[in-house]
Amino acid sequence: MKKVLTIAGSDSCGGAGIQADLKTFSANGVYGMSVITAVTAQNTQGVFDVQDLDAKIIKGQIDAIFTDIEVDAVKIGMVSQISTIKAIAEKLKLYEPKNLVLDPVMISKSGYSLLKPESERVLIDELIPLAYIITPNVPEAEEILKTVNSTVVTIETVDDMEAAAKEIYKLGCKNVLLKGGHIEGEAIDVLYDGKEIIHFQSERINTKNTHGTGCTLSSAIASNLALGFDIKEAVNKAKKYITLAIEHSLDIGKGVGPTHHFYELYKKGGLLNED
Repeated sequence: MKKVLTIAGSDSCGGAGIQADLKTFSANGVYGMSVITAVTAQNTQGVFDVQDLDAKIIKGQIDAIFTDIEVDAVKIGMVSQISTIKAIAEKLKLYEPKNLVLDPVMISKSGYSLLKPESERVLIDELIPLAYIITPNVPEAEEILKTVNSTVVTIETVDDMEAAAKEIYKLGCKNVLLKGGHIEGEAIDVLYDGKEIIHFQSERINTKNTHGTGCTLSSAIASNLALGFDIKEAVNKAKKYITLAIEHSLDIGKGVGPTHHFYELYKKGGLLNED
């Protein structure tokens, strides 16, 4: 069985972070492992507090995995402080894992800053060059480019997305998937591999329950890369997976509910319970 590692924060309500990553790995047929970078106090209504873990224990977790188990892909999610980013970069340069997927988590849907402003430049310099693919949404792409260029960048159209993807590619990653969920109209994601632009289009689903969609999509991509799919097919399959998960999202809690990571498996196994 292929083995995929998530390096990310914990979500106490289970819809995002390492909980979403591990569910996604399982749903996509790979074995999931985790390195926890932070513990959050959050639910469907927002993030209320964050406790970052010490860099020493983060390094220790990474060492424990790589010195014992072969890793077929790595997904990086929430990494909020400079010491965390540098610790991860140090160990990844040492172990040189393949199929590194970077989801630059910056702000929660409730508006909580998950990446400290002083850490943004370090993430750009240390982690983006290591990534096989980076998966920012539109606000994250705007923030990355603003940090790099020291000017405000506005992404409002698919053409803007294509131009932004090309600029982010110059930062050293092998592929850029710019997610278009914040652009009006059809849900279009733009993939740039350094040579060509590819669009992945799907119908926009009318639901408020989208907690953890970015974590889930990036983890599905990591799963597919571990399984041997090329970047285009890995993204295509992940896009179909997250679309189905959003379509059958769970209306739990008082706020933004999570996606249904196991909908297809539950359906096949006769385990669906609409309650």
